[in-house]
Amino acid sequence: FYTPTQVVRLLVELLAPKEGMRICDPTCGSGGMLVQSAHYIVEHGGHAKNFSLFGQEKNLGTWAICKMSLFLHDIDDAFIERGDTLLDPKHLSSEKVLKRFDLVLANPPFSLSPWGHEEWKKGDKFSRDTYGCPPKSYGALSFVQQMVASLKSNGRMAVVVPHGVLFRGGEEGKIRKGLLEDDLIEAVVGLGGNLFYGTGIPAAVLFVNRKKAAARKEKLLIVNGAQELVEGKNQNHLADVNVARLAEAVHHFDDQDLFCKVVSLDEIRENDHNLNITRYVQTEA
Repeated sequence: FYTPTQVVRLLVELLAPKEGMRICDPTCGSGGMLVQSAHYIVEHGGHAKNFSLFGQEKNLGTWAICKMSLFLHDIDDAFIERGDTLLDPKHLSSEKVLKRFDLVLANPPFSLSPWGHEEWKKGDKFSRDTYGCPPKSYGALSFVQQMVASLKSNGRMAVVVPHGVLFRGGEEGKIRKGLLEDDLIEAVVGLGGNLFYGTGIPAAVLFVNRKKAAARKEKLLIVNGAQELVEGKNQNHLADVNVARLAEAVHHFDDQDLFCKVVSLDEIRENDHNLNITRYVQTEA
């Protein structure tokens, strides 16, 4: 399961990692997000050895590729574990609780099923089910909750999710409401179609901040990036200018006609905590 390089870059640009940070990808695959995070730190003046990377990957072959990739990029302060993140998280403290990180980023498998519903519905022993247990057929919000539970008190995260988690009801709606009412979601960035290998499902990026700036409390930015792409014959992709515009929108956090809008939590409540992007931001007048 490979994430296009420019999508990885978008997540890294959103988080803007710095030296001294502990950075984790709980579904790290071949390690692209960790490598790009390391490169970003160095490119922005940080010391090449003054940060720590953590990852977990279920597939043996992919785990091995990740370890090799980090070695070839001369990244030695990395802790890559093998196992199922949802059923057997490996990055634990000596007290057998989840380690906490400054930044967490990931592109978990879309609509993974089965994902561990039978175990989580009994109550997750790592307290990752604070907002509820996702339905059996849709595991995306289990990964989101795993990541939220792994953040420090001032931690931030960026995660790719299918659009369905933004508006589906039931248990997913309950979990989404919990995340919103605890004022954790700072931005939702909708991406254009057909950007990912093997699926045409539209995706979005959830940007979570455990310590929002005062001016952003009880608000979130909704970005409609449906037109921010370069069309290809078989697959679309993000150009540098697209990545820059999407990331800068989140950093600037203000309204732009037909592109993004700052929405109050009260307005979200009026819409039953529905985050369907086109409900708030249209791309045509």
